[in-house]
Order: sequence, then structure tokens, then C-alpha cells
Amino acid sequence: MNALLERKLAVITGAGSGIGQASAYAMAREGASVAILDSNEEAGRRTANELTAQKRDAAFFLVDVCSEEQVRAAISQIVVRFGRIDILHNNAGIAVRHSIAEQDEQGWQTCMDVNLKGIFLCAKHVIPHMLDRGGSIIHTSSVTGIVGVRNRAVYSATKGAVVALTKNMALDYARYQIRVNCVCPGFIRTPMAKALLQDPIKEKRLVDTHPLGRLGTSEDVANAVLFLASDLSSWITGHALAVDGGFSAGRPEDI
Repeated sequence: MNALLERKLAVITGAGSGIGQASAYAMAREGASVAILDSNEEAGRRTANELTAQKRDAAFFLVDVCSEEQVRAAISQIVVRFGRIDILHNNAGIAVRHSIAEQDEQGWQTCMDVNLKGIFLCAKHVIPHMLDRGGSIIHTSSVTGIVGVRNRAVYSATKGAVVALTKNMALDYARYQIRVNCVCPGFIRTPMAKALLQDPIKEKRLVDTHPLGRLGTSEDVANAVLFLASDLSSWITGHALAVDGGFSAGRPEDI
């Protein structure tokens, strides 16, 4: 049986750690060549080196997704290095935890730039390389983009915008057989969530908001990304897939 992504090239942003790294590993295991993009050079190179040590075809590209010049240059280098782009996983993002009145302007803008502008720039420069043969684009949104969560004003705003952008992109590029979907993870045990998990009482309270009784892993989300990247999801586009242990289904308490 052929691997799911045999002879495909996947571009993954924020692939130095967390969900992006797990996505890179999952796609490589299924036969894809992988372009690792990250603004953290040490982390990005580590991911690429671990894949090449496993005889996988991978390369690292140092990129700030907020810079159009850097994104354009990286995508050009990727096409030269690999010859094609079939999959884009727009995963780079940051977490900002404030209510509106507590949010400073610079933090608001930085979150908007990384979580939303970064997706725009990467998609803008990848899509021209997919027009001839189609492809799959997967954005990382969040459950906070589809349900309210306290003290996540700008983060939720960016992630809700990603859901809307997913649907619009799906309509714009369906005629080219470019599918566009997003995943909406619940609370995942990644470096981004470390601050939330330092207090055991708060950690238990957070776990209890997920009906399946645990927080997610990066691999849980990567498996969903892999599905959306592959031909197993060939008739799915414009969809926001919650990967959240039931968090977005409603309150788990018996009331």
C-alpha cells in the first residue's frame, strides 16, 4: 500500500515545535518531503535534522512569517530545492491572553501579524505554485475561534478570522482543485500552553472542560492535519475541524 503523501511536498510553518513539528513528522512518515519553516533557527534545524537522520527528505528555512520579503524568498528557495509544493500547513502562531481593556496596542498588532498576516503571506506566495495541479492548504485555527473563551480577546479574534478566511479561500480556489480547510485544536500540551499548566488545580479544571477527560497532544492535531492534507479528504474543503476532545460541544457538567 502506498504512503498517503508519497511524492508530495509539504510546507509547514512553525514546525520547530508543538503541532507544527508533529505535523512534519506525520507527513514525513507518510512519504512527503517536508520544508520546515520557523523563526526559531535552533528549533527548526533540530526538526529538519531529526527527519534527515531518519532518511526523510527535509530542509529548514529560517522565516519570519510576518515579513513578505522573507516569505517570498523562502517559497522561491523551496521550489528550487524540491521542484513543487503540494501542501501548505499554516501553523505558526502565538498566544496572547488578555481581555480587551487589558490589551496593549503593540501586543494586539503582533498577534494579528503572526496569527493572521502570516497565513495571508504564506498562502499568497504558495498558491501560484498549486494552480496547475491543485493542492491542500490547512490553517491552524483554535476552538477559541468558534466558541468564546475568557481573556483571549485578540487571540480569539485572529482565530475566528482564520475560520472565515478558510471558507473564503476554499471558494476562491476550488476551481483549481486547491482545497482549503482549518483545524481548531482544543487545549494542547505544547510549549505554548506551559503557563496554563503550572498550577495543578488550574490544570485539572482545564482538563475537566474537555468531555473526553484529557488535554490533547500535538500528535492528535497532526493526525487531523494529515487527513486533510491527503486524498482521503479529497471532497472536503472550506471546513473547520474541531480537534478538541469535545470542548466545543458544550459544557460537560451535569446541570
